[in-house]
Amino acid sequence: MSTEDRSTEASAIYRRYLSAALLHAQAGARACGLGATDLYALNILDLDGAMTPGELSARTGLTTGPTTRLIDRLEQGGYVRRVPDASDRRKVVVEPIGQPAELDRMLAPARGKIGEIISGYSSEQRAMLFDYFDRAATAFQQAVSEME
Repeated sequence: MSTEDRSTEASAIYRRYLSAALLHAQAGARACGLGATDLYALNILDLDGAMTPGELSARTGLTTGPTTRLIDRLEQGGYVRRVPDASDRRKVVVEPIGQPAELDRMLAPARGKIGEIISGYSSEQRAMLFDYFDRAATAFQQAVSEME
């Protein structure tokens, strides 16, 4: 197999992986009665904590109007609340207060299967995988900012 063929095959495998992960996230969101962007926003808030609507807008790629509606839906669902910013009371921050109860149940089967796959690697291989995940996340975030 030529270098070009291996590169094409590697690209196809990676694209299939990304598509499957995206499809799984969308299915998990639907199963919890959420939109994919809603679940994505909850993940951002869970990972990074409270932020202004503008910061959430930038992180989700939504404009102001859709971000407001997103926050409204999440607030109505009991997942976030708007609170005054401690440093500037004219501002509001969106604070996570909950996750969909069924989310862990919906995601558990895939998490278990992925955990089994990862546990089959040596500690050095796992370290390399998680180094890749960390560095690739940064690369994707940088690529997004360069597209804007």
